[in-house]
Amino acid sequence: MSSWLPLGKWVDEGVNFIIENDGGTIERLGSVIGTFTEAIEMGLQALPVWGVMAAFVLTGLWRVGWKFGLFCLCCCLIIFETGFWPQTLVTLALITAATVISLVIGLPLGIWVARSDRVATIVRPTLDFMQTMPAFVYLIPAAMLFGLGRVPGVLATVIFAMPPVVRLTSLGIRQVNKEQVEAGITFGCTPFQVLLKVQIPGAMPSIMAGINQTIMMALSMVIIASMVGAGGLGNDVLASIQRLDIGLGFESGLAVVLLAIMLDRITETLGDQGPRRTLRERLGLSPRANGGSPAAPELTGGSSK
Repeated sequence: MSSWLPLGKWVDEGVNFIIENDGGTIERLGSVIGTFTEAIEMGLQALPVWGVMAAFVLTGLWRVGWKFGLFCLCCCLIIFETGFWPQTLVTLALITAATVISLVIGLPLGIWVARSDRVATIVRPTLDFMQTMPAFVYLIPAAMLFGLGRVPGVLATVIFAMPPVVRLTSLGIRQVNKEQVEAGITFGCTPFQVLLKVQIPGAMPSIMAGINQTIMMALSMVIIASMVGAGGLGNDVLASIQRLDIGLGFESGLAVVLLAIMLDRITETLGDQGPRRTLRERLGLSPRANGGSPAAPELTGGSSK
C-alpha cells in the first residue's frame, strides 16, 4: 500500500467499521436475500423435470418460433443427460434472484437518472466503477460481510449485473420523442402520467435490452460467485479447473452456454414491438412465416370505365 494514499487501508477500516456497528442490519439483509433465493431454488426443484423443460420449450415457441422451441428441447435434454440438471436449476435460481433484485433497484434508478441531470452526474461514474472493477474484487467484501454461501454470491452478482439496466433505462427515456412528451403535457397529463403512459412505453425496447444484458451478466457472474460457495454450475467449472479435468469443464461449460443461449434468445424478444405473429406463423404453417406473401384476393368485378 502507498504510505501517502493508503486507499486499501481505508477500505479495510470502513468494512470493519460496518461489521462492528451495523446493529444487525447486515444479518437481517442477508437473511432476506438468502430466504428469497432459497425459495426460488426450492420452487424450481419442486417442479418435475418435464415441467421445466416444457416451460422453456413453450416459451421459446411462443416468443421465437418452432425451430427455437425444438432447440430448447434439445438443450434441456443435453443438460439432463449429462447429469447437470440439478446444478442448472440452482444456477437458474441464483440468476433469477440476482436479476429481480437488480431490476427492483435498477429500473427506478434509471428513471431517476433520466429525469435528473444532477443524479446522472453522480450515478454514471458509479456505474463505470461497478462495471470496470474486476468481478473477483466484489467477492471479498461480500464474503466478509455475509460469510460464505448464496448471499454474497447474489449480492456480488447484483453489483456486477445492474449497470446495463440503469444505463439503458435512462437512455431509452431520454430518447423518447419530445413531441410525444409535449403532447401528453398539453392534454393535461401529470409528470407521473407522462412517465407511465408516454415515456416508459416509448423506451420499452431499450429497457428490455437492458434487462436482457443484466440477465447475461448475472449468468457470467454467478459462475465466478461459486468461489464463495454460491453453488450451481460454477462449482463444477471451478472443480474442473482445480483438477485439470477437461471433460468435466467441457460438460459443465456446455450447460452454461446452452442455458445462456435459451435465456438470451427468449428475453431479447420481449422488447420486440414489431408486428405480432400468429401461432400458425410461429409454427411455420403460414406463407408469411416461410417468407411468402398471402395470396392476393381475386378480382370479381369487371373493368372500370
